[in-house]
Amino acid sequence: MLDFDLTAFTTTVPRQYVHRAAISEVLLTGWRPAQEPHTFVVGTQWPRGHALFAQSGGYQDPMLFAESVRQVGALLAHAEYGVEFGDQFLMGSMHFAAPAPLFVATPAPTEVELHVACHDIVQRGKRFAGMRYEVTAVVEGESLGSAGATMTCIRPSVYGRLRGGRSTHCDRLPGLPIDPALVGRTDARHVVLSEISRGAGDRWELRVDCGHPIFFDHPVDHVPGMVLLEAARQAAHAVTGMPDTLVVALDSTFERYAELDAPCLVEAEPTGVDAAGDVQVRVRGQQEGEAVFEAYVTLRTRTH
Repeated sequence: MLDFDLTAFTTTVPRQYVHRAAISEVLLTGWRPAQEPHTFVVGTQWPRGHALFAQSGGYQDPMLFAESVRQVGALLAHAEYGVEFGDQFLMGSMHFAAPAPLFVATPAPTEVELHVACHDIVQRGKRFAGMRYEVTAVVEGESLGSAGATMTCIRPSVYGRLRGGRSTHCDRLPGLPIDPALVGRTDARHVVLSEISRGAGDRWELRVDCGHPIFFDHPVDHVPGMVLLEAARQAAHAVTGMPDTLVVALDSTFERYAELDAPCLVEAEPTGVDAAGDVQVRVRGQQEGEAVFEAYVTLRTRTH
């Protein structure tokens, strides 16, 4: 029995609820049911000095929002819908959109309430098997962003048959990272794109470093979805030549697992500028001739 109040948003939730090995990577600070059925309020805190998703130019890293949304699905599946630890999770899609004020850094960690509504809940017998959930980000009573995702839960025995005993060991060495400055990074260790050939400014190989302590927080038999989202973000920065812009929207779908033992090609294409002056970029990932993921990324010039 837990001896602290997980509705007070004063401590992190148990790490196994959000599929993290490192306690330091748990962003959620509690949850409680809301008034309507299948609705919840989840607390999250975005640190001022995250090792990977660090502040830059006066803003928090928007990927903290995406990771919070990912963690929400796992938390509610286990804590509210009875999914057993050991079941495997498959993310089918994820999106977020938020104005820049949500990400403005302050002298304290950013505290956000995530108001969650769960829909299209799938049951297989008495077992929870998946859902779609929508999220509103609320700061000091003001709604400052929206997000959502779809997810499927798979029993270990089914997952084993589906994956055929894929190894969690990486046999392929990660390629050389492209210049971190091209993708808004200062540390090459956090770059997830590798150059294919000189002059290929819109295509890269996904750089998979299974030793990365955050992207690969624990052993897995495929490339995590957050690595693919980071690749989409970095590709959008690189193809536009706008590494200092802020990602204010991202809409992604995942078609299949990205395997550890084969190259994954990432392609990016600017698709236009919207009425607000934000730059739109389409990013696709392919592996062995099959689509892996697709993402639409929106970049906005920083004002801070």
